[in-house]
Amino acid sequence: MGLYRDHVLPRLVDATCGIAAMEPHRWRVCADLHGEVVEIGFGSGLNVPCYPAAVTRVRAVEPADLAWRLAADRIAASGVPVERAGLDGQQLPFAHDAFDSALVTWSLCTIPDPVAALQEVRRVLRPGGTLHVLEHGLAPDEAVRRWQRRLEPIQKRIAGGCHLTREPGMMLETAGFTGVELEHFYQQDGPRALGAMSLGVAVA
Repeated sequence: MGLYRDHVLPRLVDATCGIAAMEPHRWRVCADLHGEVVEIGFGSGLNVPCYPAAVTRVRAVEPADLAWRLAADRIAASGVPVERAGLDGQQLPFAHDAFDSALVTWSLCTIPDPVAALQEVRRVLRPGGTLHVLEHGLAPDEAVRRWQRRLEPIQKRIAGGCHLTREPGMMLETAGFTGVELEHFYQQDGPRALGAMSLGVAVA
C-alpha cells in the first residue's frame, strides 16, 4: 500500500477533487478567510486560487510529499504566501492563538482522529477565530445512508481511509466549537452516497 498511498493516491485525489463541479463550493468556503490562515489537509493546493485578498499568509498542513509537489504551480501563481508547516493535523506545530482563520476541505473524512484534529485547530485559533469547513459525510436520507454503510469499507480501502458516514457538525461540537452553521446539500454530479456535503463555519 505504500506505493499506492505515496505515488498514486495523491494524483487520484488531485484529479477527483479538482473537477469543475467542486470549484463553486471552494470559492464559497474560502470567501471570508482573513489574516493568518492554517489549512488542514492542504493536498495539491486546489483551494489556493480561491484565497481572498484579506488573507495575509497560509500555513499548510499536508502529509503527502507528492501532493505538495503537485501544488507548486498553484502556489507560485498565488499572491498569498503559502508555507508547508506541518504533516499531521492531529498534532499541529503552532502556538496557541496563532491564527485568525482555519480551513479544512474534504479532509476530516480521512484523518484517523478528526475530533483530535479539530481540537488542535481550536487551540491554534485566536478567540473568535473561524474555522471554514467543506466536507462530505453522512447523508440526511436513510436510504442513502444504507448505501454509504455498504460502500464505506471499499471507500476506505481505495481512498486512503476516507469515511462516508462521519458527521462534520457533530465532530465540530464535540471538539468544542460554537456557532456551528453548516448548510447540508447533495453534490449535483455523481452518486448521492459520495456527495452528501456540509459547508459552513464554526467559531473558536
